[in-house]
Amino acid sequence: MSSQKDLKRFIRFSWELYKDCEYAVPDFLEDTLDTFNPKKNPAFKFCEADFFLAERDGKIVGRVAAIINHKANECWNQKHVRFGWVDFIDDVEVSALLLDTVEQWGREHGMDTMVGPLGFTDLDLEGMLTDGFDQLSTMNSIYNYPYYPEHMKQLGMEKEVGWVERKVYVPKGDHTANKDKYFRIAEMVKKRYGFRVHSFKSKSEIRKGDYIRKVLTVVNKSYAQLYGFSQMDEAQMLQYADQYLPYLDKRYLSVVETAEGEVIGMGICITSLSRAIQKAKAKLFPFGWFHMAKALWFNRHPQVLDMLLVGVTPEYQDKGANALIFADIIPKAMKDGYQWAETHHQLEDNVPSQAQWKNLDCDIHKRRCAWRRTIR
Repeated sequence: MSSQKDLKRFIRFSWELYKDCEYAVPDFLEDTLDTFNPKKNPAFKFCEADFFLAERDGKIVGRVAAIINHKANECWNQKHVRFGWVDFIDDVEVSALLLDTVEQWGREHGMDTMVGPLGFTDLDLEGMLTDGFDQLSTMNSIYNYPYYPEHMKQLGMEKEVGWVERKVYVPKGDHTANKDKYFRIAEMVKKRYGFRVHSFKSKSEIRKGDYIRKVLTVVNKSYAQLYGFSQMDEAQMLQYADQYLPYLDKRYLSVVETAEGEVIGMGICITSLSRAIQKAKAKLFPFGWFHMAKALWFNRHPQVLDMLLVGVTPEYQDKGANALIFADIIPKAMKDGYQWAETHHQLEDNVPSQAQWKNLDCDIHKRRCAWRRTIR
């Protein structure tokens, strides 16, 4: 697939397939076009990709992207071809054709295993939903119908890795929590180690202070051992900054620094834009911006806070730095009237990551996984 018209058809198929589903948040057309553009997505420096549509009687019935991340393959000593942005009608003939096409493409490029859904990098959409089909999705996660994982099993796919997502209730009313423990630990590490939370006066301060690079350097360090992760370079950092900074409330960028000013931890949250994207029909122009602006700046009764990223560099993970993040975010969420926060997806076997929620009232409400199949 090479034409801009076909790429738009590829992206908009998700909207067409899910337009009547109240839980799905489809791909944003403009952002996804940039993601698929080698001139705008720095990941193409170490990735190659192709995009495929399945059609029947002139109508699109499925889509899939085939991706090779050479940096990740080298890092993990593997020969994986990834399938991503995969969607299909409830017809195994269609899903089989899509996966077989990726497998053949991977075989032609010397790969021995097919895995997915995964994107170019770990910060792209990844993981197929296997539980939580009646829960509203987020702008940075995949929603799929319940028949998707059933197709994977029928097609000989095996579970590669699993993630969980939590609904973390803001401590108030019936949702009590041992939030004071975070505050006690936060005060203790401030005194013991001199850690502090940096508060920003403006978004320009974030850029001028080079905090985008500093924060995403924390991501590089704290996520380095996670499944499929490949280090971001500065060009990728700037790309993600351009993509997410317009939506960011500076009060919900929680940056933890040492006494010397080294950034060692971060928490990034935004108000949920899921309903706004649905109303915008996943297009920013000509009128989608209105729904986004309304959700970001004129919503007097916000309910859901999306936690995009939380991380602490490895050498400080056992020193209470994450307590500073929660002690910073919780009072703001309480004051602003949020009911709960949606966590980003976390590996189900990542014990330290799972343990950080133990003092809060929360439920695992979504599960997802990546699948694998040896190339035949």
